[in-house]
Amino acid sequence: MPGAPNPAGDAEMSDIEARFQLDWPGFTLDVDLRLPGRGVTALFGPSGSGKTTLLRCIAGLERAPQGCLRVQGQTWQDGRAWLPTHRRPIGYVFQEASLFSHLSVLGNLRYGLRRSAEAPQVHLDHVIDLLGIEALLGRKPDRLSGGERQRVGIARALAVAPRVLLMDEPLAALDLRRKQEILPYLERLRDELDIPMLYVSHAPDEVTRLADHLVMLDQGRVTASGALTEILSRVDAPIRLGEDAGVILTAMVSELDPAWHLARVAFDGGQLWIRDHALQVGQRVRVRILARDVSLAVQPGRTSIQNVMQGQVDAIGDDTHPGLMLVRLHIGQTRVLAQLTRRAAADLGVALGHNIWVQMKSVALME
Repeated sequence: MPGAPNPAGDAEMSDIEARFQLDWPGFTLDVDLRLPGRGVTALFGPSGSGKTTLLRCIAGLERAPQGCLRVQGQTWQDGRAWLPTHRRPIGYVFQEASLFSHLSVLGNLRYGLRRSAEAPQVHLDHVIDLLGIEALLGRKPDRLSGGERQRVGIARALAVAPRVLLMDEPLAALDLRRKQEILPYLERLRDELDIPMLYVSHAPDEVTRLADHLVMLDQGRVTASGALTEILSRVDAPIRLGEDAGVILTAMVSELDPAWHLARVAFDGGQLWIRDHALQVGQRVRVRILARDVSLAVQPGRTSIQNVMQGQVDAIGDDTHPGLMLVRLHIGQTRVLAQLTRRAAADLGVALGHNIWVQMKSVALME
C-alpha cells in the first residue's frame, strides 16, 4: 500500500465512480460522482446535507436500491451485483476510535490485521511509523489521550490494507490542541499512501489543510465537485468554506528572515512573505488567502502591505451583497480572488484583461 507522494497532476484521476439515489421521508440523496484515486477528497456541507449518508452508501452500510459503485474498475454495486460491507476492502474511521479496552494498542491493530489476508506485517509496520504510534503499542486504550486513540483507530482501519479509506469527522471529538496534534499525521497519510481517502468534515480549516479534491453537498445533492484550488477560485458560483471566499495556494519556502520572524514562500507567479512557524527552506506549505484581504491598486504605493505584485483580471462575479463583487486575478498561473465594493471597482476601471497591482494584506499558513 505505500506509494509515491500525490502529484498535483494525478489529482483528477477518476478511480471511484459513485451514483446513488436514496429516498427517505424528508430527505433524498441523489449523487453522481467521479472521484480521484489518490489523495484526500473532502465531503463538505451543512448538517443534514448527506455527507455521512454518502459515506455509508460507499461502505455498503446503507443499501441504495438505485446505486452503482466502481472502485479502480471493480464493481462493488450495480443493478445486478452487491458486495456486502465485510467484503469491501475499506477502512472506516469514525468520530470515536472505539478501541477494544481489553486489548493493547498492538492487540487492536492485530485484530484489524486478521480481517485481511492481503495485509503483510511490513505494511502494518509502515502504518505504525506513519502515525507515530510505536511508543504506544504496549498501552491499553484507557492510557491514551483522545488524539492518540484516534491515531490508533486510523492505524487499525489501515491495517487491513484497504483500497479506500473512509473518515467520518475523525477530529470532531477532539479539542483544538489534540486536533492540531493529529493533523500533521493526516497530512503524512495523504502524501505517502497510494489510496483515496474520503474525508467528511464541517470544519473549513481541516478541509483547506488536507483536501486535494472537494465535493460540496447540500440537501443530498452535489453543488460542486473538483480540484480544491479550482473550486475555491470560482466566481460564477462562489464556494465558501465558512463565511469568506478565498483561495488555497501550494508554495515552497524559499527564504527565512530570522530578524523579522518571516518566511518567503514561492508559488507559480510570485512570492509571499508570511509569518515564520519554524519552517525550513525547501518545505512545501499551503497558504490561504481570503478575498477580503486582497486589495487592488492602479499603482503600488508605500504602505504597510508587504505582498504586492502584478496580476491580470480574469473573471468578475457577484458577491453576497449587491454592493460587493468578486474579482479573480491571474498572477502567473496562480489564481487569487479579491473582494471589492462596486464603487471601488468602478473608480479603478476594473475590467476583464485589465493589468493591475494586487495587494495581499494577510496570508494564513495552513498548519
